Formats: sequence, structure tokens, C-alpha cells
Amino acid sequence: MRFSILVSLFLAAAGSAFADAQIGKAAPDFKLTDTNGKTHELKDLKGKTVVLEWLNFDCPFVKKHYGSGNMQKLQAAETAKGVVWFSIVSSAKGKQGYFEPKAMNERQAKEKGMQTAILYDTDGKVGKAYGAKSTPHMFVIDKDGKVAYSGAIDDKDSTDLEDVAKAKNYVRAALDDLRANRKVATAETKPYGCGVKYQ
Repeated sequence: MRFSILVSLFLAAAGSAFADAQIGKAAPDFKLTDTNGKTHELKDLKGKTVVLEWLNFDCPFVKKHYGSGNMQKLQAAETAKGVVWFSIVSSAKGKQGYFEPKAMNERQAKEKGMQTAILYDTDGKVGKAYGAKSTPHMFVIDKDGKVAYSGAIDDKDSTDLEDVAKAKNYVRAALDDLRANRKVATAETKPYGCGVKYQ
């Protein structure tokens, strides 16, 4: 019994360690449907910068960024500059963070979300391919389709709204570097938040 538990823990760790979303490598392709029934494929977005935000509106860490307006301001500012911003829900049906499409759209409106679309990944395949561990876990994909940033949204691992103003926003910094044709200074950080509610 103890051996089987150790094997399970090893396999879980190995799965995240060997996730395909590695800095400087091609981002794992995906084809996901949004809350309005529209399908989005990453391969169709070559030439555009893409942000992936793992989302669970009921996670306290996510609530910090939406409650303060931080996430929406960043979404609005970046999409206005041509960035495609997908919020991905990998929560399985029946688990925290999952809402049926109508309810999800209502929640997005309530939170004043400004993302390009909210995508469903209820079987968790895309989240696991990326090694998404938490909400919010953030990825930036450059115009060549390569992973340019992976990790936390900022350097304040807390649920305190007051910390947002004092934080260094890694996602904004990565996007600024890409726009200036610079190498992303901080390309990888440790994500923080609630664990993704995989099935």
C-alpha cells in the first residue's frame, strides 16, 4: 500500500516535471471551446502574443486580483495592444471553479472580466500538458508560438488586496519585454494560488 502511494506521488511529480510548456519551446497546441460555443485553436494565433490565465473565480488568490481590479486592468490594457488573452477553466464539472456556460458568462460580467474568452478544459488535458498547478497560473506565448513566460502573476504570494499595488507584475513585465524585442528578463517563477481542481 505504502509503495503504491509512493509510486502515485512519483508519477504525479513526473507528470508536472515533464509538462510540455517549457521556456523557449513551442507551446502545446490546444483546441478548446469557449463559454459561447466558439472553438479556439492555438495554432491559428501564430503571429500574435497570447496570455493563458488559469481561472477559478472562487479561489481567494483569484479573488484578490479580480476584487482589486488588477486582472481586468491588465486584460484590458493588453488586449487593446493586440494580445489574445484566454482564461482557462480546468476545473472538472462539479468542482470549485466550474460553472455552466450561462452562469460563467454571468460571473464574467459580474467580475467585469476583459479577457478575449473563457475556455473550458474540463478533462484537464490542456492544463496537464502545460503543467498548470494553480489559479492563477500564467503563461505568455510569443508571436512564434513559443513559451516566453510561465509562473505567478506577480511576486506577492498572498490573498491581500493591498499587496497588489506593491507587487511586481511578472506578466506585464514579460509582455513589455516582448514588445521591446528584448529577452524576457524573468521567464519563469513559482506559481501560487489554489490548486487546479482537476477531475
